[in-house]
Order: sequence, then structure tokens, then C-alpha cells
Amino acid sequence: MKQPIFLTPTFQERIWGGTKLATEFNYEIPSDLTGECWAVSGHPNGQSVVTDGPYKGYKLGELYKEKKELFGNHPSEVFPLLTKILDANQDLSVQVHPNDEYANKNENGELGKTECWYVIDCEEGAEIIFGHTAETREEFVARVEKGEWDELLTRISVKPGDFFYVPSGTIHALCAGVLILETQQSSDTTYRVYDYDRRDQAGNTRELHIEKSIAVSTIPHENVNVTPKVEKVRDTTITTYVEAEYFTVYKWDIAGSYTASQPHHFLIASVIDGEGKLETAEGTFKLQKGDHFILPHGLGKFTLEGNVSLIVSHP
Repeated sequence: MKQPIFLTPTFQERIWGGTKLATEFNYEIPSDLTGECWAVSGHPNGQSVVTDGPYKGYKLGELYKEKKELFGNHPSEVFPLLTKILDANQDLSVQVHPNDEYANKNENGELGKTECWYVIDCEEGAEIIFGHTAETREEFVARVEKGEWDELLTRISVKPGDFFYVPSGTIHALCAGVLILETQQSSDTTYRVYDYDRRDQAGNTRELHIEKSIAVSTIPHENVNVTPKVEKVRDTTITTYVEAEYFTVYKWDIAGSYTASQPHHFLIASVIDGEGKLETAEGTFKLQKGDHFILPHGLGKFTLEGNVSLIVSHP
């Protein structure tokens, strides 16, 4: 029996978090400092749980290991992707992620972290930090040591609907007032370069990882331009944002009905706006903003109906 696998997220409190995950998605969040919804996650630091159906109560990581046929026998030892929603109520630390080789060697076999962001919403004038100005590693180190952050870091204005591809090695940070859906490798390894010298409620600064950040940063910064491809299929607009080494990411905007088949190892889908329903051979499933589900291998044809927008990905 192949039916959609709906998931209950887990939540992570962060010094920079807020309340938008509750106000925008109607989630029950642990506090007013909730920064991350781990929506589709098999990572041990926060696993999604199957909501209902034959696998109700399974953690996604367990399901992936025990029922590999649902995931097309994907070769990865662990569930390879992680979908998050991030509420940056304050600026995130300026950070960088390692690639697979560095993370595997230095972080107990962890995956590296290439990611991408879809901007669901943001405040007027919101920005992100994306890249840096240093031409050489020596220049990069000198600016970090002198604290010349304004000269080193590149800021970019953002608006709802923007998309950014963030390969490992990219210096980056979300700034205050940005709400994103993130698709990434299943990794929780982040190296902080700069954290604005802020302190937590106990008066402590957060750990920085200067040496590792210098080791893994891409210098000079490489701009990877993402050109969305837009296709109209009757009532549906399909935007392909990126087809990369670790994931392909789309947005499906449905205004009526869309029928397709599921030819991949599996598809991850997150409802970011509207409501509708999903019809498969196994039944009809209601969809609303904030729902996250996996279409397993061998599901066959499915139909989405309604006025609904989804971010969809596969490895």
C-alpha cells in the first residue's frame, strides 16, 4: 500500500527566533523564541513523526531505514534531505557550512550542508548576507581578525518569492524580518564566523568557529546564479528553481487541478499557501497551509486540487 506520508514537525528554539511559525502556520510552538520548524527531518537532532496511516508514530529516520522501498531504495544511508521553515525575528549569526568531505572527517561522519532558500515572506527593506568581498584567504583572515564586518560581508535586499542557492562554503546569514522555507542536505553542522557580540539570557556569548570557518569558506566568493524555469500546465504554474547535485526544488502554484505521476525515489511537498486536496489511488487527503508530506516511490498517479502553493523537492 502506497499512500502519502504526512509528517508532524519538531521545533527548535533559537536566540533569534520569534512567533511567526504560530501566527503564519498555526503551529503550536514551544516559546516566543521559536526559530526553526524541522518539517521533514530524519536527522537525530529533530525528527519528524508520521502523523497517521499505516506508519503512524514512526520517526522519519526509522521509517527510512526499515522501509527503504518507500523511498525507492535510495542509496543514502540516512534520509538525505531536510526541509525547514525559519523565522528570523532577529539577525542570524554570519555562518558557513562544510562540504561532505570536511564534515565527514571533522564532524563524526555528518553530511556536509548545501542548502537553498525560498522567501515565503519578509518585512519591507529586509536583507540577507550572501557572500563576501575578500579576494584572497589572507585578506579574508585579516578582515575577520580586525572585525571589519561591514567591509567584508555582502548584503542583498530580498522580497517575497526570491530564491537563493547556498552551496557549502558560502558565507551567509538571514537578517531580521525574513521567513523562509529551506531545503538542505540532512546536516546540523554550522560554523559561526560572527554573532554581533550578542549574549543569551544567561549573559553568555555563543561559540564561534573561526578556524573551521576559514578552512571551509569559498574564497573568493562564487556567485551561483539560479535562473528559474517556468512552465504552465493548464491550471498549474511549475517553477523549477534549481537542479543541483543534492536536490531539485520546484514551486507548484495550483489554481484548479493538476495530475501527475511520481517517478522519483520520493517527493517532499510543503504547503506554503492556500488549501486544497490530494487524491491518490488510496484516497483523498485534505491539504492546508503548513502541511508537509512525502509522496513515496511507486505511488503512481496523483491529483492536486484547489488554490494551493507547494514547495516540492527530491534528491
